[in-house]
Amino acid sequence: MAREIFVDLSSFQKDLTVDHYKKLGVKKAIVKISESTNYVNPYIHDLIDKAAAGGVNGFAFYHFGRFTNDSQAVVEAKCFIDKSKGKVNVKPGTLMILDAEINDMPTSSVIAFLKVLRDAGFKTGFYTYKYMLPKFNLEAIKPYMDWFWLAAYPTQGPADKNPDFNYFPSAKNVDAWQYTDNLLGFKVDGSITVTDNGNKLFNASYNANGSASSQPSKPSIKPTPAQPKTWTDVQGMTWHEEHGTFITGGAINLRWGANTQSTLIATLPAGSEVKYNAWARDNAGRVWLQQPRENGHDGYLVGRVGTEAWGTFK
Repeated sequence: MAREIFVDLSSFQKDLTVDHYKKLGVKKAIVKISESTNYVNPYIHDLIDKAAAGGVNGFAFYHFGRFTNDSQAVVEAKCFIDKSKGKVNVKPGTLMILDAEINDMPTSSVIAFLKVLRDAGFKTGFYTYKYMLPKFNLEAIKPYMDWFWLAAYPTQGPADKNPDFNYFPSAKNVDAWQYTDNLLGFKVDGSITVTDNGNKLFNASYNANGSASSQPSKPSIKPTPAQPKTWTDVQGMTWHEEHGTFITGGAINLRWGANTQSTLIATLPAGSEVKYNAWARDNAGRVWLQQPRENGHDGYLVGRVGTEAWGTFK
């Protein structure tokens, strides 16, 4: 079989240009749609349009899971589907992937998430890191996943398009291997398909025309729209793009979601500098700041309540 290199895209790749994609020379990409129930990637259309203009002709989509029980998994899966339909008009047959990277995600909840996707007519994918595999019962998940994508990085730093298979992760049922987080020095994750199934599902997935078909089609390229300056998440909070630095005036909780019940990442001490890229105000008058983090994930903290700033903005 002919192995194929592909990339995955989130807000961290928003600055890639059409020329960058041409230099990468990939034909397939996986785009982040959502995370938990309160984040939707605001750059989805821009990423797809530029990638398509740079030669990408097939897309799949992923959701970063934050659920820790079955009922929460169902809610997140439905959110993923709703946002994918609303943002990119996904059709049945499209490959839709769960990104499972948190420590306390049960196997039963992974299955519940994938079942919602499959019942809605989508092909299902499961992604995680090699070191996390012991936390999941892969044999139990296997009947519910159509595509298994595993991450394991043999080296640090830029990697070319010829991964060293001496370091291939020794796990069952792997269809694609993510072997670098810095393909050709462009700071984008690079993966390679390793089975016929790995190629087949991409070729049956979404293309830039917004359809799913058994053969990839040449995309029709639309003019790249201006990057959105505001967007509304699933909680109804309106986010405003703004880039700055917030210096905490006291100890402030940093969370995975923009609400006080979200999982705690850390408690930042006074004087911590936080780079943020957006803000939103909740119904209680709290102004939340969005902090971009590794692999396209975001953290959230309160920077102001009413008119009282909880630190210094610059």
